[in-house]
Amino acid sequence: MSGHPPVIVYPPSPTGARRVTVRGQIVGLAHGRGEVASFLRRAGFAEGAEEIDLDQPELIEWRGGDLDTWR
Repeated sequence: MSGHPPVIVYPPSPTGARRVTVRGQIVGLAHGRGEVASFLRRAGFAEGAEEIDLDQPELIEWRGGDLDTWR
């Protein structure tokens, strides 16, 4: 997986949820940016209330739309 960011957010499902993986492992279904940030905190990408920049291509690959694409 060299050259790929560690976090992938997949295209929205018909229900609007987006699958999120960290280093190839599914960590959950997100229904918005806040849930993506929460998954990243739990995975150790930030501590406590530390702000996470979800628009970092070296950290997150957004497939099927960007961080503003939700159904």
